[in-house]
Amino acid sequence: MPKHLKARPVASRPMASIGRAAAFACLLIAVFAALILIALPRLTGSSTYAVLTSSMEPRYPPGTLLVVKPHAFASLRTGDVITYQLESGKPAVVTHRIVSIGATQKGERIMVTQGDNNDVRDAAPVREVQVRGKLFYAVPYAGFVANTLGQHRGGATGIAAAALIAYGVFSIGRGLLAKAKRTPRLARRLKAPL
Repeated sequence: MPKHLKARPVASRPMASIGRAAAFACLLIAVFAALILIALPRLTGSSTYAVLTSSMEPRYPPGTLLVVKPHAFASLRTGDVITYQLESGKPAVVTHRIVSIGATQKGERIMVTQGDNNDVRDAAPVREVQVRGKLFYAVPYAGFVANTLGQHRGGATGIAAAALIAYGVFSIGRGLLAKAKRTPRLARRLKAPL
């Protein structure tokens, strides 16, 4: 066999293929996570919140990351899951389901909410000024990561996602270049007489 056509050991070929497939799967997961957890919320003006209590179990257990999109107060309906401030202007929020809609004596629209896992309705009605938005989508377990990253999760997650994507693009590019270099050799090997 000519020196320029060195054969790889047969055992390493399947392992290399498995490694490439695993790296590609990790890249796809990282890109999907970056889109779902970072890009889509930013593009839609949504906010993210981590579920801390069991009040919305079983559908949204603790550790679920909620993506909440701003929504017109007048278009909210019974059954919608909303995130609202416990007190207007204060940072503490809760995410519960609207169980009824009513009005004050002055005609102001109000909503009564309740956690799916709670036996009683929330004590105070929710007013428009308190509502942060309606649940857009939820990602199980991602809230644990968000809580671990804490206040700086937006920047840290963005940097980590960008690094993973850059690494993936580099890996794919390197693989394509290596394949391009091997292709002429493979073609010559296939044309050579046996």
